[in-house]
Amino acid sequence: MPRVLGQNKSGVPGGIRTPDPLLRRQSHLPNLLNKLSVSQIAGLSNLSKAYISQVKHGKRPPSQKLLDALAEHISPRRPEIDYFSLFLQSRDAMGVSPKTLEFYQERLSKFVTQVNYLTASRQQIQQYLSSIPGNRYGLATRHASFRAIKTFYRWLSAEYGLPNPIAGLPAPILSKPILPSLELSEVLYLIEKAPSVRDQAIIALFVESGLRVSELANIRPDHVDWENRIISTWGKGRKEAYAPFGPLTEKYLKAWLAQYQPNGNIWGINNWGIAAMLRRLEAKTGLPCNPHTFRRTFATLLRKAGVDAMTIKDLGRWESLEMVQRYTRSVSFHDSLKFYKPPLSPHGGDGHG
Repeated sequence: MPRVLGQNKSGVPGGIRTPDPLLRRQSHLPNLLNKLSVSQIAGLSNLSKAYISQVKHGKRPPSQKLLDALAEHISPRRPEIDYFSLFLQSRDAMGVSPKTLEFYQERLSKFVTQVNYLTASRQQIQQYLSSIPGNRYGLATRHASFRAIKTFYRWLSAEYGLPNPIAGLPAPILSKPILPSLELSEVLYLIEKAPSVRDQAIIALFVESGLRVSELANIRPDHVDWENRIISTWGKGRKEAYAPFGPLTEKYLKAWLAQYQPNGNIWGINNWGIAAMLRRLEAKTGLPCNPHTFRRTFATLLRKAGVDAMTIKDLGRWESLEMVQRYTRSVSFHDSLKFYKPPLSPHGGDGHG
């Protein structure tokens, strides 16, 4: 184990001056020096690994540059100009959706408080990304942060001519799990357990149309073409599009509108109200009950019915086939499984003959 560096009365190694912003947190520096690996400290300070190894083992005193880098890691100095707020204002001025604005706010707020983004090196950004743990879907959260940081630095470079340390940095590798969707029987069970005809109409429409929650929540009476069973909507990227629905949705929707006079959207609740209703239904039934699952279910049920992926893409208003193929991977496997003949079975049958 490396021995702890000698400290003066203030707890600072070797009596070297510490940066003013950290006078109240001096005792953290020797702990941090011993806690971080040689490679991590090299990335923070741009000093050689050989020198850092000698410092960690007490053979050389830490330089002021090293202490400054460690101090900056503990408590990054805030830039004089709040570029983060300016970036969010620029996105809002562009007219991005509230959900997209929320995405940037969520993904970047932690980054700009933990990293001095104006002086951050490529290694520091990699270390920050590495600190974001995976979840059951792999590195999806880390990948989302990477995309937000990349967009932020592109904006800083284009608007203010600042260096872009993330340029050329490869994105975290995304895993490709088989995402959950519902069987037809499970959808019908959810509709049966929904507490009101309005909620039954919402679930049926989600699954029959593939609408996103923001699209569904903004439906007004004049958006519904009853004759052709089509709903006009403004989708992702503020693009006008159409979504289909079937007889079951029509049944519940007409029943709901027979008892409710819309003053705005046809539901009387917004995105958050719909999400809260679905959470309650999920707790009641134990089934996944959220807009993303319903959108995947829309794709998988159509695929099981023999609809080709390109048609599903058009009906669900996806930009490319990639997401449709991702959603329907389980269907493709089960379709192929019907033709599977165990190669070690006596007659190529099910192995039980």
